[in-house]
Amino acid sequence: MNLPPSVSVVEVGPRDGFQMEVEFIPTDKKIELVNGLVAAGLRHFEVTSFVSPKAIPQMKDAAQVAAGVERVPGLYLTALVPNPRGAEAAAQAGLDALVVFVSASESHNRANVNRTIEESLEGFKEVARIAEQAGKALRAAIPTSFGCPFEGEVEPAQVSRVIARLRDLGIQSFSLGDTTGMATPPVVDRLIRHLNQEHPGVELIAHFHNTRGIGLVNAYQALRLGVTKLESSVAGLGGCPFSPGASGNISTEDLVYLLREMGIETGVDLDKLIQVANRAEQVMGRTLPGQVMKSGPRLKRFPLPRGRTQKRLAEPPA
Repeated sequence: MNLPPSVSVVEVGPRDGFQMEVEFIPTDKKIELVNGLVAAGLRHFEVTSFVSPKAIPQMKDAAQVAAGVERVPGLYLTALVPNPRGAEAAAQAGLDALVVFVSASESHNRANVNRTIEESLEGFKEVARIAEQAGKALRAAIPTSFGCPFEGEVEPAQVSRVIARLRDLGIQSFSLGDTTGMATPPVVDRLIRHLNQEHPGVELIAHFHNTRGIGLVNAYQALRLGVTKLESSVAGLGGCPFSPGASGNISTEDLVYLLREMGIETGVDLDKLIQVANRAEQVMGRTLPGQVMKSGPRLKRFPLPRGRTQKRLAEPPA
């Protein structure tokens, strides 16, 4: 199998995960979880979103969260910015890169930001100017790349057209969003092969949700096609507040476990990561969908049940 020797895991829980929570998460708890993830070895984060607090109240402390992250060597922080005002605020917050976002489908873009795709792209020109002036990298996220909950299939050519317009702004890194878990391995195969052919040399990042239970299967397919950067969310937090049926992202600890079992290096300490996932469950106050956080790695040892002995277990049944 043609799999990469190492993969960069991009933690998006602090943005994609937290934004779905109804009850406001205290800022110090957000910072605690992010710093726990940093201590576990994660180095790439989509740490927050500089959006209107009226639209997403959970992100009203974006600047404070960004300021509270412990800066260690190799740490790379990004944040979503919907408009020039958000870009200005993000640039002042000391982030490494700003991320603009435009859906691959017209319907979802209208539902998400109340703009047409063309209107969003035109608005990014000013964002690009702000990023360049501030010396910040500019990246792009493209929700509904693998399908739209309103329109159904999204053709690879449509995603390619959006990327072409974004490249005109100097962007060379693109996160392909599976916003409502509509991706399947054939869909992933078709899109990534098409984009590799149409846009050789750009960085493609895969962002899968586990809505229909095959998020990790899709991640594996992306790896086979040369993708070396995958986005995930601690404990499987996440979703999209403007997409019917959206549920959590693939779980970071589940992804790291899968990669480790395939001999792919991530630089992440799985045991520490599981501890943070369990802490996230405590902070959110409910059971979260991650699996490895519940069972641990496959070779985790457990004590024998009380009253059982090796001899009794070895005896044949009566």
